[in-house]
Amino acid sequence: MSLRIGQLPDRTPVKLSVSVDPDLACALADYAAIYAETYGAQEKPETLVPVMLEIFLSTDAGFKRARKALHARASKGDT
Repeated sequence: MSLRIGQLPDRTPVKLSVSVDPDLACALADYAAIYAETYGAQEKPETLVPVMLEIFLSTDAGFKRARKALHARASKGDT
């Protein structure tokens, strides 16, 4: 049978642990507070950080070009 939607990719979250300096931790807490004021919904910084990273990576043109080249090299066996 053929469906318009293909099989979904693995969406199992991968847990990463990171350490940040105190200034960044404070800035993330402030961002979460401003987010709560803006949207009326409390979110922990650790919930917001993955979204921030996704947005950052999706808007970094240099990263996109380099990543495409990296995968092209890897598919040719040049790694």
